[in-house]
Amino acid sequence: MTPSIDDYRRVRAATLRLVDGLDDADLTPQSAEFASPGKWHLAHTTWFFEQFVLAALGTGYRRFDERFGFLFNSYYNAVGARHERPRRGLLTRPSLAQVRAYREHVDHAMADLLGTRLPAQAGDLVELGLHHEQQHQELILTDLLHLFAQNPLRPAVRASSGAAAPTTAAPSGWIAFDGGVVETRHAVALRPFRLATRPVTNREWLAFVEAGGYADPQLWLSDGWDAVQAQRWQAPLYWELADDGRTRLQMTLAGLRPLALDAPVSHVSFFEADAYARWAGKRLPTEFEWERAARELPVEGNFVETGAWAPHAEAQPAAPGLRQMFGDVWEWTASPYVAYPGFRPAPGAVGEYNGKFMNGQYVLRGGSCASSRSHLRASYRNFFQPGQRWQFSGLRLAEDA
Repeated sequence: MTPSIDDYRRVRAATLRLVDGLDDADLTPQSAEFASPGKWHLAHTTWFFEQFVLAALGTGYRRFDERFGFLFNSYYNAVGARHERPRRGLLTRPSLAQVRAYREHVDHAMADLLGTRLPAQAGDLVELGLHHEQQHQELILTDLLHLFAQNPLRPAVRASSGAAAPTTAAPSGWIAFDGGVVETRHAVALRPFRLATRPVTNREWLAFVEAGGYADPQLWLSDGWDAVQAQRWQAPLYWELADDGRTRLQMTLAGLRPLALDAPVSHVSFFEADAYARWAGKRLPTEFEWERAARELPVEGNFVETGAWAPHAEAQPAAPGLRQMFGDVWEWTASPYVAYPGFRPAPGAVGEYNGKFMNGQYVLRGGSCASSRSHLRASYRNFFQPGQRWQFSGLRLAEDA
């Protein structure tokens, strides 16, 4: 079904609210090759609609600027040449005002288009474009956090406007699941397993740090140990020690804050999650175990809409069961990101959207405090390379039953 104009406007407006109060100085720099400037995200999501919907339908649409295709194409080789990703932070022009004008130009054309009867394929592309934009909304926040963390002033992207978070996490327990053949997008055979009732917390991770977890090569996969040595990992990304050498701090979207000990640990790589699980005598769940456990749960949790923009501890639950399966932190699984049986990329350039990344990456599930609630479902597969940790990525333990 084709999204309505209200659906379209809702997603596009949500993107702009994320950068409210920020200017060119905040949205132009690029802090690392894996990150992108906020201004680039604003333009790229607009280019997606221009390229794959407006221009593709042959309705007489006139592009805002013919040069923008080169500047704001991400990885679609079939579309043509593009500006190199590591150099996106050098795009001081177009200005933020011009990028906003570009968004308005495309939004007007999309409003006209959505007022007509579209063929089913075009409606599918509009829906894909909206989900694509929600993915970039999350990247805007995580990329801004990484950028602001490089500043010695440790400034806030925005002060938290969410409700006060609980300060003490509920105790962790285990929920058992039977084995057998289960249907996800395809039939999967599972052995009986148990899943922890909540994600691993900062307090629990601190015990791993203080026990020398980052100094014990026996806990780590080979590539993970190489990453620890090469990048000198000693704790999750954004953890710091205060001037007294004892107090733990963490850089957040609200600036530098005391480490919330009972919040889910975040900004850890797959390598770190795997090493922690081994240290704890457990393992990471497979993505199919995770989905089996989550598929009957409501998609509720601490998402970007709460305004907290940080993982929160959960108060004592009213009833036993799995908690924080959605929101707060993406949860690493032990499953590689590979194609499901029968998968075929979509025809044309849009087929490059996901299929060509099914190599050397691991699946995460559940969404985070920077994810949009309407974007998530139990079957949603996120994926990143195992050494990446600038996302709100954490873990939940599993064990054989």
